[in-house]
Amino acid sequence: MRPYIQCMKQILAAPLALLLLTAPLAAQEAEPPSLMERGAQMFLEGLMKEMAPAFDDLAALMKEAGPALEEFVTQMGPKLRDLLDEVEDWSVYHAPEVLPNGDIIIRRKPDQPVETPQEPDAQIDL
Repeated sequence: MRPYIQCMKQILAAPLALLLLTAPLAAQEAEPPSLMERGAQMFLEGLMKEMAPAFDDLAALMKEAGPALEEFVTQMGPKLRDLLDEVEDWSVYHAPEVLPNGDIIIRRKPDQPVETPQEPDAQIDL
């Protein structure tokens, strides 16, 4: 599944779940909904109507940007996974910063000790 589709599903899940939860509650009650329930239902319906164009625009944007995002994930995914495997504790680093020349650096926090790799005890004869 494409990653942007998964993202859109997560964005749409909360408002849809709220709408689905209000419908059974109204069907189970014999008395008319209270003013608070009607207000909440009207609010959610209005929110969905207002957000519909934004969701349509987002879907069009994802459809347009989808191939580029998929290519990026295909090319950079393994490299990022390797980087995440190499760094054990991200809390010892500052946030990445972009230098004026375009380089991106990640500095180690000064109060954190620098870990040096241990040398193997065995000697290798050449």
